[in-house]
Amino acid sequence: MAGGGFKQGLNLSQNQSLRMTPQLQQAIKLLQLSRMELETAIRKELEENPILEENAELSEEQPAQEKSQLAEAEAEARAVETPTAQDNDPTKQDEFEWENYVDQGPKMPTGPGTLGDSEEIMSYENIISTTKSLYDHLLWQLNLHGFNDEEFAIASILIGYVDDDGYIKTPFDQIAQEEGVTVAQLEEILPFIHEFDPAGVGARNLQECLLIQAKHLQEDTHDLVNLITNYLKDLEKKNYDGIAKSMNRDLEEVIDMCKIVYDMEPKPGRAFATNETIYITPDVYVYPVGDDYVVSLNEDGLPRLRVSNFYKNALKAQASNNNVAQDYIKEKLRAAVWLIKSIHQRQRTIYKVTESIVKHQRDFFDKGPAFIKPMILRDIANDVGIHESTVSRVTTNKYVHTPRGIFELKYFFNSGISTDDGDSLASESVKLKIKDLVAAEDVKNPLSDQKIVDLLKKDGIQIARRTVAKYRDMLGILPSSKRKKFF
Repeated sequence: MAGGGFKQGLNLSQNQSLRMTPQLQQAIKLLQLSRMELETAIRKELEENPILEENAELSEEQPAQEKSQLAEAEAEARAVETPTAQDNDPTKQDEFEWENYVDQGPKMPTGPGTLGDSEEIMSYENIISTTKSLYDHLLWQLNLHGFNDEEFAIASILIGYVDDDGYIKTPFDQIAQEEGVTVAQLEEILPFIHEFDPAGVGARNLQECLLIQAKHLQEDTHDLVNLITNYLKDLEKKNYDGIAKSMNRDLEEVIDMCKIVYDMEPKPGRAFATNETIYITPDVYVYPVGDDYVVSLNEDGLPRLRVSNFYKNALKAQASNNNVAQDYIKEKLRAAVWLIKSIHQRQRTIYKVTESIVKHQRDFFDKGPAFIKPMILRDIANDVGIHESTVSRVTTNKYVHTPRGIFELKYFFNSGISTDDGDSLASESVKLKIKDLVAAEDVKNPLSDQKIVDLLKKDGIQIARRTVAKYRDMLGILPSSKRKKFF
């Protein structure tokens, strides 16, 4: 081939790419876990990795000891040293004196009312209170109703589909298909379920729930049933004049009927809901010390991990024998070191981010939530020297205990709302102002969203009506038409 051909050559090029190592993946995973999830993950690793053990002994030299031990474990994870006579000395390994432990174990008290030889053992079931669920309550009534076997089976199916609010929201055709029965059988038994306590249970929607409760009243309910059946939307909007005109009744009579409906329970199963208090354990504390604030990590309850000396010595003893046991110990040792380093890195990152938040939100800590400043993830990321995504992971499901209360770390990040003087106000502060305005309004003439916009404008806050509506929804505040009260 004249004038052409292929040439071979060697070219060097350099480029950067992100490689997700197992260590990095583990660090990211631990970073976004909540405190409870982290404790669960550590407990799981303690069970699965024999190299790890919990260090229950606390001392002032503990951090330095842990750092020294971690460095030693890392060195052993990278390479296995040749064992020495001293390393193989069994007296150098951790020993557990079972006899002393048994002898020095806690003694059970003896005497009246205790676990003596002739005393009856107290059952905790007799002293721990239990609550009856809605399902248990309905099942108890089912057993007293006198159904035959077929009816009992259908009623049991319906009760099983009653949710915590007392409704059956699953369509009957789906229930029939899943349970191998007919829709007609379900429809036939449903009215009997509607007779159960609490009134309104087993309803498929709000209207049916209110109608069931209306029929339980010991009075003429014809107009009440008419009101719920045909004017529920007007009732929701509190359009009493429109209802009175359509029903051809006096306004006072309509208002009296509406009072009865408002006193009904829209969620019949609410009385059986478990009101268990959910406690939040803060990840970090902020204490006032003089004119400044000190950040302190909450280490209470988190297992303090260390590498087992027994397996480290076993690894050295097996260094000359290339066997399966050595490979297994080395693999578990590396995993243990990665986990301990990832936990330390997580705690350091939380500390640095919280310290930066305190510095940026000093007015909040000094004066309260009304003085919180606009702040975005980039502000903290630039200050700490980490990526914004890392800040997002750190602040999700992490809580800080402050002199102003317990807050999620994400609470301190707010968008800015412009003011007349050129400054910006945090969106959280605007929400508090909206909440205060609604709390002080006339219930017979509540503030509309546009009226709230006008009142905020008088305070120099420029905000759109749709933004007010969004913030009102976030605060759980109903529209003005639904907040209006005539009585």
